[in-house]
Amino acid sequence: MTTRLEELYHNLITHIGEDPNREGLQRTPARAAKAFEFLMKGYNEDIGAIINDALFESDTKELVVVKNIELYSMCEHHLLPFFGKCHVGYIPDGKVLGLSKVARVVDVFGRRLQIQENLTRQIANTIQIHTGAIGVGVVIEAQHLCMMMRGVEKQNSVMVTSAMLGELHEDPATRAEFLHLIGR
Repeated sequence: MTTRLEELYHNLITHIGEDPNREGLQRTPARAAKAFEFLMKGYNEDIGAIINDALFESDTKELVVVKNIELYSMCEHHLLPFFGKCHVGYIPDGKVLGLSKVARVVDVFGRRLQIQENLTRQIANTIQIHTGAIGVGVVIEAQHLCMMMRGVEKQNSVMVTSAMLGELHEDPATRAEFLHLIGR
């Protein structure tokens, strides 16, 4: 074994009653370790470095919305994936965030062990802190394999969470506009 994570996957395979030395599993601990490190790469990413200098002067005071951002994360309770889409909206206060950076913020927090409720709030808080936005709204719609593959096995269930800050929390008309723009 070259890494501790590979050794853990080797032990897991043995523990469930499989032979980690059989042909199909010989390199599985290394592949699984590499995959898990990729899935958890958000722990090693710095939001400040990602946003960097991608804040641009703007006099717009209208909602900026990026919707249907693909989202992949891992349930911290069962270590199973959840996936779906994230919608982010904010009202700038002199600065807008580069478009791709919105998706990168979603990825940084998604690539950690999470519960969807916290993930939603982390994205909203980060957008608000780094842009100084007047208001921020984040809605995540996701399917959880921990609910689909085990337990109650409900295949069509979708969890929806939201975080509304500033004007999107305080002003019902602004919140309604955001929800309308994302199709909710």
